[in-house]
Parts: sequence; C-alpha cells; structure tokens
Amino acid sequence: MGKVRTAIVKRTAKKLLELFPDKVSTDFNTNKELVKTYVHTKSKKLRNQIAGYLTRLARMKLETQ
Repeated sequence: MGKVRTAIVKRTAKKLLELFPDKVSTDFNTNKELVKTYVHTKSKKLRNQIAGYLTRLARMKLETQ
C-alpha cells in the first residue's frame, strides 16, 4: 500500500502546475526550488511532499502526450 497524500499537497501542486506549466519539470530538485520560491511553508517535509507530487504530475502529463 502506498502513502496517502493530503488534500493541501494535491491542491497546491495542481495549482502550481496550472499557474507555471513552463517552469515545472520532471526533476524533483528543480521542482523543489520552484516550490520554495512560490509557496511559503515553514516545513521542509511539506515542501518536499508538494515537490514530489508536482514531479509525479509532470511525469504523468508527459506520458499522456
């Protein structure tokens, strides 16, 4: 069984993908810097979760094209 992502992680990642489709990449570290720039979180864990889900969304979007 996989880990469950919270609604805030999914909602934030989808919003970033919608707002900045040209800046989102399939590389986790690039997305981590993007999240650090545009989302103000105190938690490193939350930032990494958002960046990880954003990377997954970008890869899924790339596969469907």
